[in-house]
Amino acid sequence: MPLSNRASADREQAIAGVLDELTVWTPRERQGAFRSWLRGSLSLVHLHVLTILEDGPLPMSRLADALDVSVASATGIIDRMEGRKLVERLSDPADRRRVLVHATRPGVDVFEALTRERRAKLAPLLERMTDDELASFLTGLRALRRIRAEIHDSAAGQ
Repeated sequence: MPLSNRASADREQAIAGVLDELTVWTPRERQGAFRSWLRGSLSLVHLHVLTILEDGPLPMSRLADALDVSVASATGIIDRMEGRKLVERLSDPADRRRVLVHATRPGVDVFEALTRERRAKLAPLLERMTDDELASFLTGLRALRRIRAEIHDSAAGQ
């Protein structure tokens, strides 16, 4: 096999190996993540709403579209989330007739708590890596973030 073909095959194998490592998720790990995410009776729909609202407040109609549900269904979801103090409805300062759904501090804290928990679980794994493994892993992750940002920026410019 010529060097260029061999190098290409080695690269494809390396990419496949990295994808395998980054996407492996055992049923036990998945169950643990869902238990963590759903702690405090948060549903996946509530997490989805909070994720959508990370970009800023939205009127109910746009939130319903983003959730792919009717405005009536979105209203019910937001009613339950308001009861848990995760979101609030406030008048739009630009048009007082329009109501915007905002994430509250407790709503934002949901993801901050998940991030803290994720970091606490990953830290002991990273501590077991050698200095060389850790440096290589960090270099690769930073390259992945840079390329993801380049692709995002390129798509936004089109």
